[in-house]
Formats: sequence, structure tokens, C-alpha cells
Amino acid sequence: MSVLPITRPDIRLAMLGMVEGNGHPYSWSIIFNGGYDRAALDACPYPGIRDYIVKQPPETLGIAGAKVTHVWTDNPADAEDVAKVALVPNVVARAEDVIGQVDAVLIATDKGFEHVERARPFIEAGIPVFIDKPLCDNRADLATFDRWVGEGRPLISSSAMRFAKEFVPYHRATHALGQLRHIGITMAKAWEAYGIHALESIYPITGPGYVSVQNIGSATNNIVHLVHKDGTDVLIQTTKDMFGGFGMVTLAGTSSGLQLKFNDTYHAFRTQLVGFVDYLRTGKPPVPWAETRELMRLVIAGIESREQGGRKILLSELE
Repeated sequence: MSVLPITRPDIRLAMLGMVEGNGHPYSWSIIFNGGYDRAALDACPYPGIRDYIVKQPPETLGIAGAKVTHVWTDNPADAEDVAKVALVPNVVARAEDVIGQVDAVLIATDKGFEHVERARPFIEAGIPVFIDKPLCDNRADLATFDRWVGEGRPLISSSAMRFAKEFVPYHRATHALGQLRHIGITMAKAWEAYGIHALESIYPITGPGYVSVQNIGSATNNIVHLVHKDGTDVLIQTTKDMFGGFGMVTLAGTSSGLQLKFNDTYHAFRTQLVGFVDYLRTGKPPVPWAETRELMRLVIAGIESREQGGRKILLSELE
């Protein structure tokens, strides 16, 4: 089943869900709708969003041919607030109320274990779905998404870090460094929600083909070693309060090395969301499902390794 491509000139989107610590409904809706209520934005509970949004020239806001027309959040008061900040005309009482009213939905929550059930009503209705990272965090849910994709259900998921302008020049383009031998990346918060940010920062650099994952850390300080088939060792540290290390990357090869730092949140988010609109227009996903699937297996293996006392897990175990 597939309803793509969407040919109507004004794609109607629903922004659905909000969980603690994730303000994407605010920022994503502003990026789509091209404007905001400044007084309401100043009162937004996510000051980081306010800070990077107000720095953007007005003409860079908005994505042509798509608008967030409906919003629903787990706490009804949040939906009213998002609607006021991002000029969203319709607030609905239930997420399912947008079926028949919009052309596609965005599930703007980062708890992977909830995403199958959050997405199910829209998948079953044939409505295209964008699901925030991580798509999932356990084998059973990955199997469900794999089945849906195999049936042709229109769904995609990604981390904005894949689109970070600081990293894109090195996507499969590290020849000047010789053969890559080491990649290191640091990230804040939890592996379950933010490990995918680290993984998707470096995955387009190495390409697919990971062999094993070993997490010797703890729930608050994950230290993860991944081995790539090309002989690259990848070390990821995600520490709960290490905000100063968000998106710091080291690339070291047989000839040279360099260090990179993620800085432009707005550009990464906007590029990611433009990719979703392009997907709706063309039916071609910005990230191949095979890559998303391997990335989810890496997330899951990192969790399972930690829970099994740091056992090295082969990716082949998750086939």
C-alpha cells in the first residue's frame, strides 16, 4: 500500500505527540509554517529553541508547499501552546482525529518503545508518517516496522544529525585521511534516545557494514565500541549531562585526521524536514530503509550489550 506521491500543492501536516525534554513540536512547526508569535515563543519552555529560531532571517523560515495545520500533544495544554507559538490553526482532542484532515503526520516524540502504537492508526489508514528518532529500541518493534515497510506502508525516520552541514562534506568522502581507523563521537543524554544522534552522525561517513557492538558503560554513561567491516573502530560516549560534548567527532586515518563539531541545529532540522516533504512529493525516501534498519539494530545491540554486562553482540544476531 502506498499513497505517494502527493500531488496537491499545499500538503497538510499534523504534528503529533510531546514527551518531556523534547520540544520538536514547537521548532518543527515553526520551520514548516514560516512564522511565529514572538511573545509566545519567548515564553516557550525550551529556551534553546527560541534562541536558534530568532536568529534565523525571516525569509529562511517556512517550507514551500507544506504547512502544519493540526496539532495534538499528550498534554492538551501543550498543544494549545504549540498552536499559539507556531500559528497552527487546528488543535485536536485525539491524535486519530486528524485522519481525513491531513495528508501526512509527524510523530514528534523520542521514546522508541512507544512508536509502533503511536504510528499504528496512521499506518493502518495509509497516511504517510515521519517518526522522530529513534524509530524503535527493541527487536519486536523493529520487526513490526520491517513488516510495514515490506508491505509498502509509507513511513520514514531519521536523526537530524545525518543532515548536519558540519559532517556532510565527509559522507563517504574521507579519502584524504587514508584508510579510516578510528571514529570517536560524544553525545549527551541517554543511549536509548540520543545514541541514534551519534550513530547517524557517523553512519553516512562509514557507510553500512557494521559487525559488532559492545557497550561497557552504564545507563547514564554509555561507552560503546562498534567495529565496521572496513576495519574502522568507532567509539561513542553518551553521558547524561555531557552537553558540552554534543556532536563532537574525531576522524583518524592512516594518513591524516581531523575533528568536527556540530553547531547549526536549525539547518539540520530544516534539511531533515525538507527531505520529508520531498519524500511525500516523489515517494523516494531520503534515507534507504536498509540503512534505517541497520541503525536500529545498532541502537538495540547497544542496549542489549549493556544489559548483558558488556557482552560483544554481533549484528548477525539481530537478523
